[in-house]
Amino acid sequence: MFTEDRHKKIIEVLNDQGSVTVNELTSLLKFSPATIRSDLNYLNENKQLIRTHGGATTIQSSPSKAKIEENFQSRKKENHKYKVEIAKKAFDYIQNDSCIVLDASSTAYELALLINDSSLRLMILTNGLNNVNLLKTNPNITTIIIGGVVKGTSNAIEGVLGSHILKSVNIDMAFLSAHAFSLADGLTDFNLYEVELKRKMVEEAKQVYALIDSSKLEKSSIASFASSKDVDLFITNLKTIDPSLKQQYTDSSIHLV
Repeated sequence: MFTEDRHKKIIEVLNDQGSVTVNELTSLLKFSPATIRSDLNYLNENKQLIRTHGGATTIQSSPSKAKIEENFQSRKKENHKYKVEIAKKAFDYIQNDSCIVLDASSTAYELALLINDSSLRLMILTNGLNNVNLLKTNPNITTIIIGGVVKGTSNAIEGVLGSHILKSVNIDMAFLSAHAFSLADGLTDFNLYEVELKRKMVEEAKQVYALIDSSKLEKSSIASFASSKDVDLFITNLKTIDPSLKQQYTDSSIHLV
């Protein structure tokens, strides 16, 4: 990774999280603490971040921060018709009396809406607060919230403080979205703490379903939580994907529906 690329990723992490430590960046970027400290000092001198003891924080007036920290309602509007289409496809794979995981994505929320209107009996584990609020009064659903940290306008519970619950039950299926997917990097997302939890979800689920609309394909974000080989099925808006990309995915044994 070139120095400029490393600097760009550091700024992206800060725009997403607000602050970051040297240790976190060392783990993420796979460079030595000395290199990361040098990067932070350089970016601080160029007024791209604020250096702190042990790490850095974002410059609050940064125009990109507002864009990154979109609230849940605004994210729901992005490619909404595709998310509804993907949720309807995903719903068909859920069997009665299953234990499933839903992440905190707006696409998973569309799936939760369909589940809530059905007669399915399910156990659902989720880190999405909107999912919990929707499903908690449904008598057919046992809703388990995965504990952790909640920040700002986020709908997601972050971190792995409550991830032990994932080992306590037999998870049949995990339905997970991502900021991006590429053959090279797999499923990637901005938030390091949520990525860490999603890795645990992937590890514990018998089957993993990726809910990815076509606008996210062959793009990449900060950190990976699953490779293409970890995913059993990619559920997307198939008709809008370029035929050459479809063929590329088929050749790489990626199953799209």
